[in-house]
Amino acid sequence: MSTVRCVGAIVLDEAGRLLVVRRGRPPGEGLWSIPGGRVEPGESDAEAVAREVREETGLVVRVGGYAGTIHRPGLHGTTYEVHDYLATVVGGTLRPGDDAAEARWASVAELRAMPTTEALVETLTGWGALPAE
Repeated sequence: MSTVRCVGAIVLDEAGRLLVVRRGRPPGEGLWSIPGGRVEPGESDAEAVAREVREETGLVVRVGGYAGTIHRPGLHGTTYEVHDYLATVVGGTLRPGDDAAEARWASVAELRAMPTTEALVETLTGWGALPAE
């Protein structure tokens, strides 16, 4: 079994809506989640967060504090160890890219009605990273 280090970006707008992408490829194809992906060799977590957000959403972010870590099962016994960080938009234009089929801002109420990756809202709320409804 191998572990793959990944990152995710928790980005809120002024209205408290979360930046989410609909995954265009496995894992989680068709599900909504926060932007993120694998940390490339030689890359820091912060560099990976900024790159993944730019690739998947077209937005430029300033990476802030650490929010938490989750573990997700992958193919062939791989485990994805996902380190999520808070981030703030500082530029760019929202548009889906890379492996994101769609990108949008969603309120907590909207997220609860959307097909999301496992326990997304509960995890982020538990970490205090999402506002209560």
